[in-house]
Amino acid sequence: MRNTLRTFMLLAALTALFVGVGYMLGGVAGMAIAFVFAAGMNLFSYWNADKIVLRMYRAQPVDETHPSSLVRNYVADVAEMAQKAGLPRPAVYVIENDQPNAFATGRDPDHAAVAATTGLLRMLDRREVRGVMAHELAHVKHRDTLTMTVTATIAGAVSALANFAFFLGGNRERTGGLIGTIAIAVLAPMAAALVQMAISRGREYEADRGGAEISGDPQALASALQKIEAYARGVVNADAERNPATSHMFIINPLSGKGADNLFSTHPATHNRVEALMKLAGGGGAGGWTAPAGRPVRRSGTAVPVTGERRGPWS
Repeated sequence: MRNTLRTFMLLAALTALFVGVGYMLGGVAGMAIAFVFAAGMNLFSYWNADKIVLRMYRAQPVDETHPSSLVRNYVADVAEMAQKAGLPRPAVYVIENDQPNAFATGRDPDHAAVAATTGLLRMLDRREVRGVMAHELAHVKHRDTLTMTVTATIAGAVSALANFAFFLGGNRERTGGLIGTIAIAVLAPMAAALVQMAISRGREYEADRGGAEISGDPQALASALQKIEAYARGVVNADAERNPATSHMFIINPLSGKGADNLFSTHPATHNRVEALMKLAGGGGAGGWTAPAGRPVRRSGTAVPVTGERRGPWS
């Protein structure tokens, strides 16, 4: 119920932004057109936002028959942890991208999907990949994915509409004229970003905790977060740069690979997330991780590779 109310308030806020931009661009007529368009977009986003985001990143569905052992293990681990968490089995996707990252999408647990980049599967060991995907399954279980996905599509549309103000010129006869047009072109994307940022930070902490409970291994998620941030700083995610309104969906900000606990961050600071996870591990709150049957592991610190698996070139 709380997430349903949050989604409704989010849709109302972003619709108001959309209508406001329409008013600045075309007065009452522009406002009416923007409202009709926003209403239709909200309905379309509810049913199709997950497909839009997956298509944006050219995500490909995968299953246990994939030729890569890394992908097969990833699919099997997602299915096993979803069952453990009492969730329907989500659709599983892979994104061809060198930046290690992952996200979940879908309007509810019955229509959920998780996606991981090839960079994530290559650069992290299996235990860490499990930790990351458990985090994403926690988003599904908490029903965060509807809010996250709808925000991405509508905030992106608000930003695009505001940017058109530079070219359309707005209503020059209205008070403010060109200055007002420039102001709305700058402030509307910022306002949309603030809305999506406001829903992100606390949700990530909760998903970290939930993911640690699902995987039983908070140390693996902590290790994965550190590795993802380090890699993301040096690997540009071109798709994310073209679609910045989706950045809040990823486990680590794909635009910069880092966050700060302030008004302008889409994610909590990674070191704060790691600290919270290590406290959870120290308190034994998530239990100990046990490898699935037939998958022995060699433990070494917080990074635990599966015996016999190599993190070599993508295949």
